[in-house]
Amino acid sequence: MSVARLRGAALETVSGLPRAFWWLWTSTLVNRLGAFVATFMALYLTLDRGYSATYAGLVASLHGLGGVVSSLGGGVMADRLGRRPTLLVAQSATAVSVAVLGFVHDPVAIAAVAFLVGLSSNASRPAVQAMMADIVRPEDRVRAFSLNYWAINLGFAVSSMAAGFIAEFSYLAGFLIEAGMTLLCAVVVFLKLPESRPAVPSGAQGGVSQAVGLADVLRDGRFMAVVGLSFLVALIFQQGSVGLPVAMGTAGFAPADYGMALAVNGVLIVALQIPVTRFIEHRDPRRLLVVSSLLAGYGFGLTAFAGSVGAFALTVCVWTLGEMLNAPTQTGLVVQLSPVHGRGRYQGVYTLSWSLAALIAPLMSGYVIDRLGAPWLWGLCALVGTAAAVGYGVLMRSLPKDKPTGAEVAERTEVSESATVPEIAVAPESIAVPESTEVAGSAAPQVTAA
Repeated sequence: MSVARLRGAALETVSGLPRAFWWLWTSTLVNRLGAFVATFMALYLTLDRGYSATYAGLVASLHGLGGVVSSLGGGVMADRLGRRPTLLVAQSATAVSVAVLGFVHDPVAIAAVAFLVGLSSNASRPAVQAMMADIVRPEDRVRAFSLNYWAINLGFAVSSMAAGFIAEFSYLAGFLIEAGMTLLCAVVVFLKLPESRPAVPSGAQGGVSQAVGLADVLRDGRFMAVVGLSFLVALIFQQGSVGLPVAMGTAGFAPADYGMALAVNGVLIVALQIPVTRFIEHRDPRRLLVVSSLLAGYGFGLTAFAGSVGAFALTVCVWTLGEMLNAPTQTGLVVQLSPVHGRGRYQGVYTLSWSLAALIAPLMSGYVIDRLGAPWLWGLCALVGTAAAVGYGVLMRSLPKDKPTGAEVAERTEVSESATVPEIAVAPESIAVPESTEVAGSAAPQVTAA
């Protein structure tokens, strides 16, 4: 393919999305570029502070527990208070707690603040996803979620490399840089993104919170089935950071070998996510989710036969392709199943599936490897991936097409018209903007009813 065709394909991929989306996208990128703490937390606690690996694991678990709690809380806040206030509170609290974490020395204080960091940092995710669904047309959502996922991985790849250099200079500098970058995201939200929460229908009484509650979400059988399948897939993907390094270590490979194998994941996502987006944009989501589940399960299953760094890298290629197919398609499916006035809560429950997987996967992988051996873990991944694929195939047979309601069209039109911001992207119809941002109330009229 010529350079001109490649450029044309890239421009087509990023064109046609509302400007508010690109501010949200930029916020995500900025946030991930500054995500240093999660990368070097274990090294900071063990090497710099002299704590045991057990204590470092406890702190990591508390951080994850905070994310579990805030998955639901952030979703409720996004629906009840609005996307913009939720983002401002979550990002400001994250900036403060991350900065404080760099100064505390008492082990109890470190554990407590780590919990607060997990609590505040994860609270913004449901609001971001809900806002993205608010402002992007249904036919463009998979593409939008895919581009957002690409920004997450691009930022993470850069921050992971930078974290090592920053840690050699000063761990405290890493904490303060992340705090500053997160605060910058809050500033972008305040200045550039309008509130996108849909207005309450004229006949509704008592507000959005009475229209859709958490109990309603939990009683939604089809959606909860999707959450359960998402949890299974998340358990598999978590093995890339919990099961794979342990298995490679017990097999005699050095940490650098694991780093080289896992680096393939980030490189592939950064290089191929946009072309993959063009491929999946108008494909059947059921087939994509079935195929992605099989690629994830059997990609990790093939790890049982890997005996060299190159072989491990090839298995990473397989499950990374599944990851690129699954992430935007799954998020689009969640939006499709969510009522307009309950998107925050639905996204919160969906986020909970990944937060729980992040807590359970380390325990599961450690137990299986210690008691049965690594090959059993990879075989289990293949079985779980097969079960998820079958589940998606059965569940989505009767899934309705994603068509916007009249209220949703009116809501989205008002947002797009009110959030007209000068384009800043290189492409004529696109703009590079933050992921978790909103325009100040004075910058654009809000969609939500007063």
